[in-house]
Amino acid sequence: MRELYTQNARSARADIGSSVEVNKVLRNTYSLLALTLAFSAVTAGIAMAVNLSHGAGLIMSLVALGLIWFVLPRTANSSAGLGVVFLFTGLIGASLGPIVNHYLAMANGGSIVLQALGGTAAIFLGLSGYTLTTRKDFSFLRGFVAVGLMVMIGCMLLMLGASLFGFDVSALSLAFSAAVVLLMSALILYQTSAIIHGGETNYILATTSLYLSIINLFTSLLHLIGASNE
Repeated sequence: MRELYTQNARSARADIGSSVEVNKVLRNTYSLLALTLAFSAVTAGIAMAVNLSHGAGLIMSLVALGLIWFVLPRTANSSAGLGVVFLFTGLIGASLGPIVNHYLAMANGGSIVLQALGGTAAIFLGLSGYTLTTRKDFSFLRGFVAVGLMVMIGCMLLMLGASLFGFDVSALSLAFSAAVVLLMSALILYQTSAIIHGGETNYILATTSLYLSIINLFTSLLHLIGASNE
């Protein structure tokens, strides 16, 4: 009887410890996410004010991707990872400046940007809130997300190459944007679920994943809404 009681006590302490760790990762992730989004908004505003060119924005995006592919994996478990995350999100924010300026120059441009922002916020908060409330395990989406990300990168390269050779990819790009919205929604469900079920214990990596989901959602919605207003 004493051994059973001891085992139960140990199990209870382990559950409490696990819950505390999950809550810590959640708190750190959403705190860092809020800070990085705010920082991105500042750098985007600066890029818009100086009328940053699309070419410069593309270069910043490529540098940012290089950071998360080659630098962040080596620094994610140290304080240096925070610096990498802010550098990455600052570059991404600045690269958004030319894109937002492009849509603001359209008829009803302000409304298009606000709708994209509102849609992004609604999707992210809705999906995150649903996962946090129901505690549902979305780990089954792992394969879909992994394959979807590879296909997304391949399609991006394909469309870029086709546009360089003068092909009209406008219809394909709309379908691509719609697919990205679905893929990023699945990624938000998967990443949030991974945090609350202990599958993701590094808040820096979790923040980066959610941040990319939000940015891709925003740019895809901008494209879709902007096309419908042309």
